[in-house]
Parts: sequence; structure tokens; C-alpha cells
Amino acid sequence: MLYRPFIVFTAGYLLLRVTGKKAVSQMHSFDLLYIFVLTNIISTPVEDSKMGKALTYAVIIVIFYKILIRLSLHNKLRWILYERPTVLIRNGDIDRKGLKKVRMPMNELLSHLRVKGFTDTQNIAMATMEETGSISVIPKSEYRPVQPNDLNLRIQKEYIPIPLIMDGQIIYHNLKYLQLEQSWLMNEVEKTGNNVENILLATYSENGKLFIDDNELQNHKNDPYYYEPGKDN
Repeated sequence: MLYRPFIVFTAGYLLLRVTGKKAVSQMHSFDLLYIFVLTNIISTPVEDSKMGKALTYAVIIVIFYKILIRLSLHNKLRWILYERPTVLIRNGDIDRKGLKKVRMPMNELLSHLRVKGFTDTQNIAMATMEETGSISVIPKSEYRPVQPNDLNLRIQKEYIPIPLIMDGQIIYHNLKYLQLEQSWLMNEVEKTGNNVENILLATYSENGKLFIDDNELQNHKNDPYYYEPGKDN
């Protein structure tokens, strides 16, 4: 009752880790079929006593899947295993054959475009449904966002703040990476009058200072910039 589900869960987790990480929304139909088959196989021992045989089949399925994934790196085999991207809009013109192929009504296409920040199909150079099912949109050159290179601007390299405290817990490996002592972090926290347990996020900034976002929200009563939908305002 206890060890069999534990073994099945652990084995399934390890096999999925070996397979690789990919979000469900980014999976191809081939990937989803593999997941369905694998989960069906590894769940068999919960109802049946043939655990060894089920786990053996699961390992074989993983090996078979890894081989096919490696083969899919070749372009000729890739188009056999995966679907081609489907063009939905080209040079501002809607491709009706493409919409019919992916079985997408016009209102759904417009909804996807609004999510991407586009309201007019005439401003789009190309919109395609990728093999993962997501919609990619490339605007026409005159409607794309202005880039620093367009204005011959030299910008500084982007700095990514490094988290040192998350959900009230110190991230020790980031402290080690920055060659900082825990005592320095505690002193910086004490300067702000906070406790580590109450800090939602604390990050190391480019200027060497600690930015702290605690759990408390400031009171912005009647400030239109902090409006929240609902009648509890």
C-alpha cells in the first residue's frame, strides 16, 4: 500500500528527468503521446503486481523516445515526426487555408493577436502557428518597436538582479557566487528594520546595494494608479 506507489512515483519522476524539461504548452503531439504512454505504463504496478515488467517497459519507452528525439535533429526526419508551422497571416493578408488547416475561427485569431499587442492584421508581416501550437507574430518593419540600433544608441549591458532572499529564506549559493558573507546580508537587512523571515524578495543590485521587497503593501487609498477591479476599493 505504501512502497509500491512511492516506487512508481520515484521511477516516473526520474524517467521524466532523463527525458528532459519542456512545458506542456511547448510539447509537440509526439511528445504528448510519449507522456501518455509512459504514464500508463508506470501506473500499472499500482493495480498490478508486475512492477518489474512495467518499469522495464517504461525504461524501453524512454530509450526509444530519446533515440527518436536524437534522430529528429536531422531535418528530413524532423518533418516526419513534427508538424510544419502554418502561416495564418502573410503581408497583412489573412491566409484562409491556414486558418482552415488549424481549425481556428477568426475571433480566436484576433484574440491571439491582441495578446501579442496587435489590433490590426494589416500591420503584420507574418503570423504563424508553430509546431508547439503557439502563435508567433512578426510585425511589418514600419510597425515594429524602435530598437536602440535604429537610433545609433549605445546602451549599457543588461544587469540581472541576483536574488539573495526568497520567501524568507537565504539563497546561500548566490551569496557564495557573489563572494559575500552572511553577516553582510544580515547587516543590510537590519538597516531596513526588517527580518529575513518577513522578506518576500531581496536582490543584489548592480550598484552593490540590497533591494528588499517585503510582504507589506503600502496604503494607496484613492490613488488611481493603484486601482484594483472590484467593489472592495
